[in-house]
This record gives sequence, C-alpha cells and structure tokens, in this order.
Amino acid sequence: MPATPGVPLGTHFATLWPLWWPWLAIAALGLFHGINPAMGWLFAVALGLHRGRRKVVLLALLPIALGHALAVALVLAATLTLGSLLDPQWLARAGGAVLIAWAGWHALRGHRQHPRVGMQAGMAGLALWSFLMAGTHGAGLMLVPALLPLCSAVASGPAANGPLMPALLALGLHTLTMLLAIGTVALLVYDRVGVAFLRTGWINLDRVWTLALTGCGAVLLLG
Repeated sequence: MPATPGVPLGTHFATLWPLWWPWLAIAALGLFHGINPAMGWLFAVALGLHRGRRKVVLLALLPIALGHALAVALVLAATLTLGSLLDPQWLARAGGAVLIAWAGWHALRGHRQHPRVGMQAGMAGLALWSFLMAGTHGAGLMLVPALLPLCSAVASGPAANGPLMPALLALGLHTLTMLLAIGTVALLVYDRVGVAFLRTGWINLDRVWTLALTGCGAVLLLG
C-alpha cells in the first residue's frame, strides 16, 4: 500500500498494523513451534541417526507437520463453531481462561504426559505422535488470539468472505513456517551440530511454552 502524500508514515503504520499483526503472530508461532524439540525435529534427527540416512530426516518432517496441522485445525474449527454461537467478547474471555488453565496444567503435569513412539515408527505413526504432541501442548490454542481478530474483520462481509477463508490461510501459513523451522533445525543439527549440544546449549522450552500459553491467554482476557 503506497504512502499518501502529506500523510505521516507513522499514520500509515498505525493503520496497517491491526491488519498485519495477526498474520505476523501466526507466522512467529509457527517458527516457535518448529524450533521446539518437543514438536518433532529432535525425533526426526534421532530417527535419521538411528537409520543412518539423511533422507529419513527429511521424510519424517512431512508426517510431523501434517499431524501438527491436524491438531491445530481441530482447534481452529472448534473456535469457528463457537464463534458462530457465542458473543465475540464471551468467546475471547473463555479462550483466555482455557489458555491460562492449560498453561497451569502444562506446568504441573504436561512434561509427564508426552506420548511415546519408537524408532521403528512408520509415517502414520509419526503423524499420530505429532498430532498428540501438538494437542497435549495446546499448540492450536496459541493461535486463537490471532485468529479471532481475523474472523471479526470479515464477520460483516459477504458469505464468500466469511471466517473460514482466513482460518484456512492462517492454518496454511502456520504450517508452512513450522515446517520450514523444523526442517532447518533438523538438518542443521543432523549435518553440523549433533544432538550432544542439547545437554548444555539449549534453554528449557517447556517453561517458555508455559509462559507463551499464559501470555496468549492474557491477551484474550485483557484485550
């Protein structure tokens, strides 16, 4: 969108920011989910090392991304369904409460509930594992604060421009950035770094994840 002569650049930024921040947040969450070892790249690397083939690392990324996308899609579908039944303010408050409650559960019990999968897992098993991991971690719930304003922006438009399209675009953007992140990290670790650095060179992302869930919940409750 070109700047209008005589209008300060800051005014254009303030006008465009409400339109762009949800998409930036969705992409950033995809990157965040992708670099988290619990979301799949660590398992892809371990599987590749176990079988001694770089190709296995790349193949494992697809079902991992698919399982993650399915878990997120279920949350987005539930949000759209509830959005058609509830007042937007009530939906936002309810979503915030659920996110904060999920953060509390994750802090207390989440690390004990990781689904297990062996090194002989096939593509379907990897997709199921990724689906369960994303679900138990509340990955889809994190997208709700960004999804609600996107759906609200088109709520008054024609049916063809209803909330389904921005939800599908949000799912696609999130999945793409997540896949790029897990692919980049997995190949970097497999080819260059090795997994030994996790013992000393990696932060506790479980705590960061809990804080992120809490922050997303606060956005909905206070927004």
